[in-house]
Amino acid sequence: MAEKKKKRYLHEVDLMRVIFIGGVLLNHTTTAFKSSMADSSFSKLFLEATHLSLHFTRMGFMFMTGLVLVLNYYNRDNHWFRFWKKRYTSVGIPYLSWNAIIMLFATVFAGGTIIWSDYWNHLLDAWLHGNEYYMYYIVVTFQLYLIFPLIIKMFKKFENHHLTILGISAILQLVITFGIKYWLPGVDRSGWPYLLSAYGLNVFTYQFYFIAGAFVAIHYDAVDAFIEKYHKAIGYTTAALALGTVGLFYFDQKVLKLSMSGTLSIHQPFIFIYDVAMIAFVFWIGRQYAHARGNGLPNWLDRIIKNLSKVSFGLYLVQSLPVLTLYGILSLFSVPSWVMLVMLPVGYAFVLGGAFLISWFCYKVPPFGILIGRPQKLKRSTLNVKNNQSIKPAIEKQS
Repeated sequence: MAEKKKKRYLHEVDLMRVIFIGGVLLNHTTTAFKSSMADSSFSKLFLEATHLSLHFTRMGFMFMTGLVLVLNYYNRDNHWFRFWKKRYTSVGIPYLSWNAIIMLFATVFAGGTIIWSDYWNHLLDAWLHGNEYYMYYIVVTFQLYLIFPLIIKMFKKFENHHLTILGISAILQLVITFGIKYWLPGVDRSGWPYLLSAYGLNVFTYQFYFIAGAFVAIHYDAVDAFIEKYHKAIGYTTAALALGTVGLFYFDQKVLKLSMSGTLSIHQPFIFIYDVAMIAFVFWIGRQYAHARGNGLPNWLDRIIKNLSKVSFGLYLVQSLPVLTLYGILSLFSVPSWVMLVMLPVGYAFVLGGAFLISWFCYKVPPFGILIGRPQKLKRSTLNVKNNQSIKPAIEKQS
């Protein structure tokens, strides 16, 4: 029997994960600092006006999820019940666990007495709705797993029309963002089903990013060549759109008279276009990292990127612990807003470092790896390892 060809390891995926999770943590760190600034201060206005430029990170994670899933499963003889069992277990256990852990921590940290009946009721509500501690991504992922076989079937059935699928998906996404921004605010959604009313947790709100990830996975080399050819234009466009988010902030505030929540919403047509450009540019940056690994990239830097990538899902899951702690620390300070702004890098280092330490502990110490979707296997003897050279495909490690 011919030896099965080993899949190549996509090092760029590692850096892309680090960039996206780093942006998520920075997003939530800036929100914590804004809450401690005077409403009329320039520092708070600065953070608010630039906040939309950080909002590509959620969509980046959606794109990465579609990319990695399709890389792993497109060319397999899939048994979908086995897929669902594996995925819902590896993601479901962390989801249930960290909701419970963080809620307990938040209650104790706030100095409140734990009334267990209230705690369990609150926890059950959080599990059912996914609206606590930034867990929306997990709820969206649960829905994606359910429909993922249909996505695979669609791309295989229309194998000569993948660009058409991508184009229709992009138009649909643009329509969705227009609807959310300009039509939905005036609609009474009180009687709607939860996943329609809470559209931020609905998988179809992000459908383009999953479809785009699937498209890139299937046509990886062609997309890579296209982005490499036009990377300068993509870079300049991304920079212009990033600056344009500041203009969008003032347009929403001064012209449309939106609330701050509406102004900072990620579900806007301009933000959709910005997200697409930014994801493409981050992809190019990731490819440069992959090239640099064989051309003198310092080993220490490569190790940092690899280690952060290994626990990127863990960083997402546990981020609320250092973020909530940061809120408590900042509440102890009574300083001018500009001092708060200067302290932001320190706060970000605290959040990133704290989330990494918790995640790394889980990654390294059995059996806690199950809490970050990386359960540790029982160690086998060296002899068994040598006699059973069954090496898991490298790309599966990126799932």
